[in-house]
Order: sequence, then structure tokens, then C-alpha cells
Amino acid sequence: MLSRVADALYWLSRYVERAENNARMLDVNVQLMPDAQMLNHVNIHQHWESIISSLEDTKLFEGLYTGISGEAVVDFVSFERRNHNSIYSCFTHARENARTVREQISTEMWEQLNRMFLRFRSGEAEGLFRSSSYDFFKWVVEGCQLFNGTTDATMSHDEGWDFIQAGKFLERADRTSRILDIKYHILLPSGERVGGNVDLIQWMAVLKSCSALEPYRRHYRDLVAPWKVAEFLIKDQNFPRSIWFCVDRLDQSLHRITGIDRADHLYKVEAERLSGKLLADLSFITIGDVLQTGLHEYLDTIQLRLGEISHAIYKGFCEWLETPAASSAADAA
Repeated sequence: MLSRVADALYWLSRYVERAENNARMLDVNVQLMPDAQMLNHVNIHQHWESIISSLEDTKLFEGLYTGISGEAVVDFVSFERRNHNSIYSCFTHARENARTVREQISTEMWEQLNRMFLRFRSGEAEGLFRSSSYDFFKWVVEGCQLFNGTTDATMSHDEGWDFIQAGKFLERADRTSRILDIKYHILLPSGERVGGNVDLIQWMAVLKSCSALEPYRRHYRDLVAPWKVAEFLIKDQNFPRSIWFCVDRLDQSLHRITGIDRADHLYKVEAERLSGKLLADLSFITIGDVLQTGLHEYLDTIQLRLGEISHAIYKGFCEWLETPAASSAADAA
């Protein structure tokens, strides 16, 4: 496979996953606003500021908007074309990547992605948001899920599919860490008592942002507790949006691409070494270790390590795929 094709498939998947997670995060936070009578003005400001902080887009946001409000944050994350991480921009970038590798993906994948993009470009998506923000975010999430389901059902599970999986799970791990980190930004400056009403609502919102509330309750069968939410979203090995699960699938995809058996504990490119090391660390760390380090500090480290893996994927696989030996091995496989 050509390195440009692998890179396009990898980023196509990341942008679709990013759009879905942005929609999930905004939907839950918009739905929290009816409970705003339980918050004071400072809390509400921190509530929206935390989203921008977690996405690391504060400087751009401040350059485009006069102040932080729910309307400004939702517009910035959903429709702002100058924000390269907005939902609109994600679909634009995903479609452009898909267009460059049109022969590698199925017709059904292209049509689904194109439908989503065209509804944004025509303004129809913004009209849907104005009539019902709930319906808009639901449409985005379901559209992304339909794309992923279509990919699984209509694309050969070969090297190209593995690059799509690698991009999806790396992006999902990063976004789960950021959604969990939002709680840190909201809670610490507010002085809200741990276990209080506001605290409970916000931790439930974190779970809902990851579609994790029902799996969490089936697993723990008791009230929502902060340390248990963190443990579930970081370490649960069965929930498909936990950081451990995503890193495990990422590591699996990288080894499938290189043809190295994970059971041998070997690696061919640096990205495999980094993903394997992160997976091992996630497997053996306890939630007590995480809280002792500091939840925010630990999640920051996770995000940095995922960024290193992403850089290593580009550097390692682009170089590896361009070598004659690698091409021959891939053709033989």
C-alpha cells in the first residue's frame, strides 16, 4: 500500500471519530443546561470554558468570539469553518481524504460520508440544529456510527481497513481522555462538594458523553462515584470507548499491518513499541495510582503519549511502506 493512501485512510477515520465525539460532548452539555438553576453564573462559565480548554482551542476561540457562552461554544465546535476541529471541518477533511482514496473504499462508505458533508455545506444541518439541537447531535452521532458500520460490512478487512481502525481507536482514546478531563476543569475551581448534587450530575454527564452510563451501572450496580467513573473509562477491558480498550485495538491493528504477532512481544516500527508500552502501563496501573498522580496530570500524559504514537505512525509507516522489502512483504501477504 502507498504511504499516501495509508495516511488518508488513517485521517479519514480520525476525522469521522472526532466529529462523533464532538457531537456527543456538546449534546450532553446542552442537555445539562436545564439543571443550570443548580449552578451559579461562575459554574456555568466554567462549564463551557472547560470544553474549549479540553479541546486545546482556547486561543482560536478567543480570536473569533467576544466571550464564552453556550451559544458561542456550540457554534465554534459545530459549525465554525475556521476551526479545523469543528464538526463541519471534520466532515470536510474526512470527505477530502476519502476522495483521494476513492478506489480503496466502498461506494456505500463514500455515499454516507458525502451525504453528511453535503447537508453541512447546504446549510441544512444548521437548520436542523436551530429547530432541535437534540435531533442535530443525534443525526451526527448516528451518521458517524452508520459510516463505521458500513465500513465494517462493506470494506475488505485488509491493510487499508487496519489503518482505518488504528485511526478510529487512537482518536477515540484521545477523546475519551478529554471528555473525562472536562470534569477536572469544572470541579476543581468550583469548590463543589464531592458527592453533591452538582457533582453527581456532572459525573453522569461524563458517562453519557461516552454512552457509558448503562454499561457502568451494569458493571458496578450502585451509585455513580467519581473514582469508579474514572476507573471504568480508563481501565475497563470490555467497554469499547474506554482508553484501555481503544489502545488495545490500536496496538492490535498496528501489529496486523506489520505482520508481527503480538504474542511474541516484538515490534517492527516505533509506533508498535509505544502502543505496546502504553497498553502495558494501562493494564498494571491502579485507579489509586492515577488519583495519587492527579487525574488531570495523568490524562495529560495519556494525551501526550497518544500524540507520540500518532507521530510515530506517520513517520514509521510512511517510511516502512515505501521500502521495497515492505512492499514485497505486503504483496506476498
